[in-house]
Amino acid sequence: MKANKVDESRKEIEVEEGSGNVFADLGFPDADEMFIKAELLFEIERIVKERRLTQRKAAQILGIEQPDVSNLLRGRIRGFSTDRFLKFLTALGQDVEIRISPKSAQDRKPGGKVSVVAR
Repeated sequence: MKANKVDESRKEIEVEEGSGNVFADLGFPDADEMFIKAELLFEIERIVKERRLTQRKAAQILGIEQPDVSNLLRGRIRGFSTDRFLKFLTALGQDVEIRISPKSAQDRKPGGKVSVVAR
């Protein structure tokens, strides 16, 4: 019995462009909040790594317990508010600026957007 060979290079792969928010693309109801928290956490992680802080030292600076730092660095963001992430950033010596502006005239999607811009 002879097996049929399939030319893998000829298979077409369907690709869909994402919205820029993976949580929205996956259908999470609180996608915007999750995305903002993830962006803020990325900056917190970057600073902790850049400064070579131990989890114990990071916990002291952030005012939380070491296991909570471990959870954060593993991406477990539930249970931490956006406000708390902003406080963590200021504790790490960062200035946080919140800017509100009208959306661009070219943006036809309803509603505005929230984004994090670092450095």
